Amino acid sequence: MMNKPLISLNGVNKAFQGQDVLQNISFVVNPGEITTLIGPNGAGKSTLVRIMLGLIEPDSGSVVSAQDLRIGYMPQKLNIDPTLPISTCRFLQLANMSHDACHEALALVGISHLSATPIQKLSGGEVQRALLARAILRKPNLLVLDEPVQGVDVNGQNALYKMIGDLSKTLSCAVLMVSHDLHIVMSATDQVICLNHHICCQGRPEQVAQDPAYLDIFGQTAIYAHNHDHKHSLHGEVLDADGVHRHGEGCQHD
Repeated sequence: MMNKPLISLNGVNKAFQGQDVLQNISFVVNPGEITTLIGPNGAGKSTLVRIMLGLIEPDSGSVVSAQDLRIGYMPQKLNIDPTLPISTCRFLQLANMSHDACHEALALVGISHLSATPIQKLSGGEVQRALLARAILRKPNLLVLDEPVQGVDVNGQNALYKMIGDLSKTLSCAVLMVSHDLHIVMSATDQVICLNHHICCQGRPEQVAQDPAYLDIFGQTAIYAHNHDHKHSLHGEVLDADGVHRHGEGCQHD
C-alpha cells in the first residue's frame, strides 16, 4: 500500500497588491523523497514555502497536510547579535530541547566538537550545519530547507548536500529544498519543480534538465550532474573530462 503524501497542494493561487505571485500550483511531497524547488529570483519560491509552512494562506486552492506531519525548518541565514554570548549547543537549546538531544543533533551533522563554541565563531559551513541540527531536533518527517548552502564554498556545498541525503535516510524523512545551485542539486534530488509564478516543468532531474521550459529560464549551459563518475550533456550524452561521449559504469541510459 502506497504511503499518503505528507503535503498536497491543489490549485494554489496567491497575489499581493494585485500582482499574481503563484498561479495554479499543484504538486505533492511524498514520504522519503527529496524535492527541490528551483526558479529565478522573484519566482514565488519563498511565498510557496510560507504557504506550505502555514505562515500565510493561499487566496484559493488547498494545502492538505498529513495528520502526522512534523516539519523541521532551516532558514536561509541566521542573524545573531555578535555581542550575544551564546554557544552552539545553547543556541539549539533555545528550541526548548535537552542538552543530550542537542548534542545528538550536532553529532548527526558532524559538529558535536563545536557544541561549546560561540556560534558567532563558526564558519559559514558550520553555521549551516548548526541550523540543520536545529531543524532535525524534533525528528521531523519533512525537512524544509531554504537555500541550505547559502554562503558555503563549493566543496562545502557538496558535503552539505551529501549530508542532507544521508539525513533523509537516517531520519526517514522527506526533504523540500529551495535552491539556485542547479548543477549540484540535480545530483541530490528525486523530484525537481521549476517555478516561475506557475510550475514551468517538474519531474525527475534528468527530465527537467532537458525540458524546453527549464532551458528557456536557465539557458543552454546548464548541465545535469548525478552520482556517476561522469557528466551528461542536456541531450543525455555521457561526457568525459575532454567532452567526449562515453558510457560510464552504472550508466542508466541507452
